[in-house]
Amino acid sequence: MNAKKFIIALAGAIVIALFFYFDLHRFLTLAALKGNHQLLLDYYAAHRLTMVAGFMALYIIQTALSLPGAAILSLAAGAIFGSIMGTIYANIAATIGATLAFLVTRYLLRDAVLAKFGNKLEGINRELETRGFNYLLFLRLVPLFPFFLINLAAGLTRLPLRTFFFATLVGIIPGGFVYVNAGASLATIESLSGIASPRVLGSFALLGLFALIPALYNKFKKRS
Repeated sequence: MNAKKFIIALAGAIVIALFFYFDLHRFLTLAALKGNHQLLLDYYAAHRLTMVAGFMALYIIQTALSLPGAAILSLAAGAIFGSIMGTIYANIAATIGATLAFLVTRYLLRDAVLAKFGNKLEGINRELETRGFNYLLFLRLVPLFPFFLINLAAGLTRLPLRTFFFATLVGIIPGGFVYVNAGASLATIESLSGIASPRVLGSFALLGLFALIPALYNKFKKRS
């Protein structure tokens, strides 16, 4: 690993260590969001551009480093910016963060990720290399695997960066909207587990199946 890669990896490791050392996760809880909701709204009213930029930067860092708190940040987007703009801000930030994680895995941490998750990622890697956009879209729509694990898996393949970016951008819209829209009615939320109901998850699964139709058709055609 050259000096530049080492510095980038070290900086990421320091940020992760500081996050857990200072227990910053305590600020990314439903209780903390509810307790600070009015304060956040007041700040947004006075400093709109700063609030949007700060929120997106925080979401990008959280996603790029695979830190906990994505669900709370999505709720916060709805609670502060509303359903539509909150979805746009959260979607763009999450896509950029995921793309950074993809690039870091591909160019910096390939050996380390293979050593830790190699067996778990083997099947995903194989499908991503052969089915590309449609399979990644399926993975984003249907929450079968953790979001961060898909970022890592894709980074180990020859999947083009452009394909990863746009499949992620499109694929996370439905799930992101569910949480952001829920955040717009923050006072009614009692727990995170109640947001993604079986009906919602079933809808995601149906969308995922539609995304796989071209890949399944090509596979059937080859066998025929």
